[in-house]
Amino acid sequence: MGRRTAPAAAPHAGRPDTAVDRQWRAAARRALQYALTFVGLLMMLDEGEGGLTLPRAGLWAVLGIGVLAVFLPSRVTAGDGWLAVRGLVHKRRVRTDALVSVRRYDGIAAHLVLRDTHGQWLELDPRVLEANPLLCHLLDAGVRRSLASGTLRHGTQVVQELTDRIDGQEARAVLTASGLL
Repeated sequence: MGRRTAPAAAPHAGRPDTAVDRQWRAAARRALQYALTFVGLLMMLDEGEGGLTLPRAGLWAVLGIGVLAVFLPSRVTAGDGWLAVRGLVHKRRVRTDALVSVRRYDGIAAHLVLRDTHGQWLELDPRVLEANPLLCHLLDAGVRRSLASGTLRHGTQVVQELTDRIDGQEARAVLTASGLL
């Protein structure tokens, strides 16, 4: 019998070589609180008016699910050579070691769009990377490999600015904690 090779690494939050958004649980809990508060207030107002029925309660619950969908953030995970974003409906994953472009779009909701050589793409909020230096480090390592292989044609400046900002925040935090700042 031949020697079996290990399957390709899949994103799994329990693996030590996988980084996850550390603030996601708190943000998801907050989104659930908003939705439950919204539904609770609607039901209390409807009951106060004497019109709360089972179909109306169902309607308020559906509206609460809509509120949850709006406020629930995407979950971002990363590993060696990949980055994944999981929303309510879909999951997108790119190979960071085979990126073609990284673009930043500013406006009401700033976001990064990453595309790889396999045609995959994803969007993510740059604040997630700023709040999670390990995610940013894994993205930066993948970008460096993309540059070395020559696949990355657009966006090196975007990633460099992001990592410089995060490195500056980390340095300030260390200096503040040590009492030097």
